[in-house]
Amino acid sequence: MKPRVFLSPPHMGGEEIKFVQEAFNTNWISPAGPHINAFENELAQYLGEAVAVAALSSGTAAIHLALIILGVKYGDEVLCSTFTFAGSCNPIVYQGATPVFIDSEQETWNMDPLLLEKAIEDRLRQGKKPKAIIVVHLYGMPARMDEIMAVARKHDIPVIEDAAEALGSTYKGVKCGTIGDFGILSFNGNKIITTSGGGALVSKKHDWVEKARFLATQARDAVPHYEHSHIGYNYRLSNVCAGIGRGQLKVLDARVRQRRAVYDLYKMQLGSLPGIAFLPEPDGYFSNRWLTCILLNNTDKQVVTSDTVRLTLEKKNIESRPLWKPMHLQPLYRQAPVYGGAVSAALFEKGLCLPSGSNLTEEQQQEIISLVEDKITGYN
Repeated sequence: MKPRVFLSPPHMGGEEIKFVQEAFNTNWISPAGPHINAFENELAQYLGEAVAVAALSSGTAAIHLALIILGVKYGDEVLCSTFTFAGSCNPIVYQGATPVFIDSEQETWNMDPLLLEKAIEDRLRQGKKPKAIIVVHLYGMPARMDEIMAVARKHDIPVIEDAAEALGSTYKGVKCGTIGDFGILSFNGNKIITTSGGGALVSKKHDWVEKARFLATQARDAVPHYEHSHIGYNYRLSNVCAGIGRGQLKVLDARVRQRRAVYDLYKMQLGSLPGIAFLPEPDGYFSNRWLTCILLNNTDKQVVTSDTVRLTLEKKNIESRPLWKPMHLQPLYRQAPVYGGAVSAALFEKGLCLPSGSNLTEEQQQEIISLVEDKITGYN
């Protein structure tokens, strides 16, 4: 069988090994060391907006620390996009709080600002002011941040901007992850750049980021012996992984261009087929196109579902994936409050993520395009 075509595999740039070898040569094989500080500084410089960065073990860990710093505790409520990966909302439950899910709007597939305000007003009527809002930039497409931030500021609720899928994306010229009170990044192996596993917490409030670093290293007090006055966590990124990240940052802009080129070719060759639609890019929005996603809307002349396309690709050892199953439809969260829900449910039913790696070859992409085209037009 031919080698598998993965959905979004890692793509090394070549300089990563230099930084990793340096970590080995200097014996900094630990969650401390010069690469961590350098990676944080270089990432902050890339993001701009005078942010500080804490390099952590995952994006989920970053969300957890953001919630802790914001004082979220047992019995509180946190508003969260429903159309996302579980890592966006699981940390709410870590704190004993309740997620309140907000449906998507059609244009960007992200949190609907109108439903957000409706949810806040409804929770306030019930005497439950939400402690935070977690808004996700889905598949690299920025959310409607002006409207969302206006609602949040009106009600004095802090915003955690989950940009785990959106490093390199911008909203009206501003890097995603720097607009909210906190930004969250992920460097998991399937992201646009990777540190193997890892993430980062971003904020313009440097004292918050310093507190995150303290909590991420088991909250050890500044005394010679091991003394702890707070609950801490083992959430710091390792020096070796930070070295990988430093090499990956050097090719980030190239990876964005390559992912966008993958999207453009899919759109050009498949966009005119009956019943197929792509996630658009509104004026002022710039998506890294982390994953190229399609919707399959059945017409009178063709009945092709996203799953039939997925299975067609799988027979050729090509990985594709349904869009995220909304959190309000997950067994784990079936009792959680939700506002709306039909939009994200329909996207899940009709949507499919196509292979989108920056190292996808033209030959591989043309095979995928032919398979999808043949399935939709009824040739196989």
